[in-house]
Amino acid sequence: MVVEFGDVIDMEINSRVASLAAAVRKAEFPGFLDTVPTYRSLAVYFNPVTTDVDALYSKLGKMASALGTGKGSESRRVIVVPSLYGGEHGPDLADVAEHTGLTPEEVVKRHTANDCYCYMLGFTPGFAYLGGMDPSLETPRLKNPRELIPAGSVGIAGKQTGIYSISSPGGWRLIGRTPMRMFDPDRNPAIFLEAGMWVRFRAVGKAEFDEIEAATAARTYRPEILEEVSPRLVGAGEVL
Repeated sequence: MVVEFGDVIDMEINSRVASLAAAVRKAEFPGFLDTVPTYRSLAVYFNPVTTDVDALYSKLGKMASALGTGKGSESRRVIVVPSLYGGEHGPDLADVAEHTGLTPEEVVKRHTANDCYCYMLGFTPGFAYLGGMDPSLETPRLKNPRELIPAGSVGIAGKQTGIYSISSPGGWRLIGRTPMRMFDPDRNPAIFLEAGMWVRFRAVGKAEFDEIEAATAARTYRPEILEEVSPRLVGAGEVL
């Protein structure tokens, strides 16, 4: 069963999606299996044998109506994601710079300037679709996708930015790479980022990248998490 909240990519709409997902999980109605949030809708999975579908339909409608505007608190937890930009880890940085009319250094500066909001996960386990990137960095996908992109690669596609959670094919423009693991099947939870989280990219050098990568492999790395009242972001209501 799918509950839809609108037809644009908007932070307030997505906040309502996240709030309903949390409320449904907390309600634990008979037959509940899982929720899958997207940019503007929530899919609720259930066992039709043990679930009263009509009652569920009515309940979800009432729960959605009770959510309010979705504006919520201005306090945000921001996950700092270290990233090594350019070189072998960001082979498309120069192309993004050329497309946008910026220097590679300006691209990095602007990519790390805004806090990005995780609207949803998709494509591969733990792949976060992030909005709020500086609009001047908008760059189209590659015409010919790569057959294999390393896990942790940071890319740009249109107005979105994202992090490849596992090694996979892909067509986003690669500008950097993080040594953090967005998906680790041996970790609980296996998926690091969730819808509704905030991400702040931080540029690092090769030495720090290698240090964090080693600590991540040894499971001793502790991500930097900030608590902020007013996140740095481009306004809501963007259409990606």
